[in-house]
Amino acid sequence: MAKKTIGGAVIGYGGMGNFHSNKMLEVDGIELIGVYDIDPARHELAKERGVSYFDSREALLADERIDVVVVATPNDAHKEIVIDALSKGKNVVCEKPVTMKSTDLDDMIAASEKYGRLFTVHQNRRWDEDYLTAKKIIEDGTLGRVFRIESKIHGSHGIPEGWRSEKKHGGGMLLDWGVHSLDQMLTMMEGRELLSVYATLTNITNDECDDGYSCLCKFEGGVEFVSEVYTNNFIQMPRWYILGENGSALVKDWDCNGEIVKVVNWEKYDIAPVAAGAGITKTMAPRTKDTIKTFPVEKVEADWSAFYKNLVAYINGEEEIVVKLPQQRKLLKVIEAIFESAEKNEVIKF
Repeated sequence: MAKKTIGGAVIGYGGMGNFHSNKMLEVDGIELIGVYDIDPARHELAKERGVSYFDSREALLADERIDVVVVATPNDAHKEIVIDALSKGKNVVCEKPVTMKSTDLDDMIAASEKYGRLFTVHQNRRWDEDYLTAKKIIEDGTLGRVFRIESKIHGSHGIPEGWRSEKKHGGGMLLDWGVHSLDQMLTMMEGRELLSVYATLTNITNDECDDGYSCLCKFEGGVEFVSEVYTNNFIQMPRWYILGENGSALVKDWDCNGEIVKVVNWEKYDIAPVAAGAGITKTMAPRTKDTIKTFPVEKVEADWSAFYKNLVAYINGEEEIVVKLPQQRKLLKVIEAIFESAEKNEVIKF
């Protein structure tokens, strides 16, 4: 039987709305029916780009050609629109963060179950090549038992202008880039229980919303995961730094430049002391070249259309959906724990 071409639409035609509309134009098996935004200027932009647009949300949701609706509005509007679209019989993809509170997500999940429609979240950075490269290093056992992972996303422009800088709309870096970094953390650590969270937030360029955060998450098995996002750092930090019992790995940037250094001779102890400030040290002396070996980082290639290809395959009954709602509920719980930890200056048991 021939597969049906899925009709798609986008509510919220800003930067991410344009991203989604383009994906619907690129990926086989789905076609863009139209977009809607409350701002008339966005309709004019859609018109200039040759994209069909609806005059109201009601008109979009009433269109029987539409199977999937993407919600790409500011964060505080997600819940109402998602539930409305589900109630009209549409499958729904929501931009991240899916909402600002886990209790709101519970209501959205209940609506999905009530109306029997797919509801998922656009966690596209599960297909970032730097993340997949770091994940493969860990999964391959390249470094032996891994005990610390550091994920750093740093910039120097502060919070972008617009609703992302306004608390009432769900602004701030924790709910913007943090929701990606922490989703990557949870998928990388899948199968390990999260034990505790300690976090700090920064307000260097914005008093209303956090413009950065750092959190230390401890997992069972002695694994520590550091997730950092800062927007006021003018020196590039490594994107990933991974420590294992038999070596270390450095993924420097989005392009996966870096190196892996492994110990090949633990038994050699004739360490020559080196000068260290006002003293000397053997403990911190560099290893001799005959005890270590350096390897290049092998970049994992990714298909950046994979989210949409999975969506189409799921609706056609061919695959399971990759981004699952229980994962997103746990993610929101971690975000809530980070806010609580930073406010109380306490370790939060998870």
